[in-house]
Amino acid sequence: MIYFKLPFNEKLYTTDNDPVKSSVSFHSFDGFIQQNFNGNCIEVTPERFENIKLTNLSLSKDKSQFNAETKDEYLHKLNHVIEFIKQNNLPKLVLSRRKIFRDFKNINLNESFKNLCKSYPNAFRYIFINGENSWIGAFSEVLGKFNKTTHEFETMSLAGTLPVPESWSEKEIQEQKPVSSYIREVLEKYAGKVNMSETYDHISGSIKHLRTDFKVKIRPEDLESIIKELHPTPAVCGIPKDFCIESIQRFEKSPRELYAGYIKIETEETVQYFVNLRCARLYQNAVHLFVGGGITAQSDPEKEWRETELKSEAVLKNLVIS
Repeated sequence: MIYFKLPFNEKLYTTDNDPVKSSVSFHSFDGFIQQNFNGNCIEVTPERFENIKLTNLSLSKDKSQFNAETKDEYLHKLNHVIEFIKQNNLPKLVLSRRKIFRDFKNINLNESFKNLCKSYPNAFRYIFINGENSWIGAFSEVLGKFNKTTHEFETMSLAGTLPVPESWSEKEIQEQKPVSSYIREVLEKYAGKVNMSETYDHISGSIKHLRTDFKVKIRPEDLESIIKELHPTPAVCGIPKDFCIESIQRFEKSPRELYAGYIKIETEETVQYFVNLRCARLYQNAVHLFVGGGITAQSDPEKEWRETELKSEAVLKNLVIS
């Protein structure tokens, strides 16, 4: 079962299990995992959701052998990654880690999801329970939005992370620029004119990112090709893409699974794609939080660690646990 809310929309949706149609699907970072939810998207009233009990017992137990990296281990790795970036003259490489939380007896899934929805009204928010593969998350990066009537396609470049009160440094500015350049180059293959906004602050809870918006008109038959070229974006991978994907597999301790993959939502009017960041895999006896950041030659390992800790709070602070 899945429950979700679209950005800036407080209506709650699920799917009606019609086997003929699949309106919601989750795609892993590496493309090898796809989690489909059959049926059309239908609205769920708040009253009905109050009567639905998402119990901890419906989750599987964590039998994985994954252990979270310590701060020292992560800082040591980051020093190697920064040297690797300098040696290969990379604009940026995105590195992620798992933060594993086990100090609880029970998670109130209904209340946790409602907290996440309140905290991030401008995000795609979801929870799905599927036994061994159950996740919760909220993030506002749009990989793509296609209007079936006008054939307009929208996407965004979102990179760089700081607490809201802090000022942007050259590191964050230079981290976001190649993401925008990459997206523009992809869109120019499919559209004669690319409309590109100024770069501005995108607020997400207590943190902010640098954001640039794009809009083009495309042929409907090109939609999936564009998504395949955009994913994974430099914001979750790095540049050049193929080399960075190989490097991620080399440096990261555990697989990303659905983290940094994308979510596809199709309705009668639109097809929307969201990047799956600020998310966690749920177990009866553990929560695996996935966090990461863009590493450049100018990165400070200590600051990068603090950034991932800050990102992990997006989900962790909203969990109702006992």
